[in-house]
Amino acid sequence: MRLWKSVGDGSLILLLATLAIGPLAKLWRPAGRAIVWRREAGIWFAVLAAVHAILILNGWARWSLSRLFGFEFVAQLGREARMEPGFGLANLLGIVALVWGLALAATSTDAAVRRLGPASWKWLHSAAQVVFYLVLLHVGYYLFLHYTLSFHRMPPEPDWFRIPFVLLGLCVVGLQMAAFVHTVRRRKTARSSSRSSRVAGKAAS
Repeated sequence: MRLWKSVGDGSLILLLATLAIGPLAKLWRPAGRAIVWRREAGIWFAVLAAVHAILILNGWARWSLSRLFGFEFVAQLGREARMEPGFGLANLLGIVALVWGLALAATSTDAAVRRLGPASWKWLHSAAQVVFYLVLLHVGYYLFLHYTLSFHRMPPEPDWFRIPFVLLGLCVVGLQMAAFVHTVRRRKTARSSSRSSRVAGKAAS
């Protein structure tokens, strides 16, 4: 469990770094040097996320999709029953995020940009934001909801990664919002300057 959790945490850190580089570069020019690493970080996020999923499927779910979605065999009932509804939903979110992440990693090449075209490629890779929020929900469930008294036993100690997870997630969201506001203000300033130049030109003529 520690192995697949550490791999999952590593993939999360790479995803956060991938999505933080762009906004940070808009707000702080020296950070633009890191943009060349954004593609590699995104690819390694997808690779580690796939390893994380394989370790869970092989080490815990035993390649059973019903168990992965929260169903367990109950001897008293003589059939499978859903034991943890949120568990299955969280795993479904993780699977969707993984599929999207692998698609983005597979098209993170110059050849893919040429074949798809810049506009189509950019539209496809805008899904990185969707992956980001799906991963936050997936990880947040396990950090804050899954290991509770509903397990009918004493839950383990709170995960140490809770606070870093919240801070890092908020940091990325904050950078994205700040970069958005910064871009809007720059465009307004550019339009105002353009209007002023045209007015001045007409007055001079």
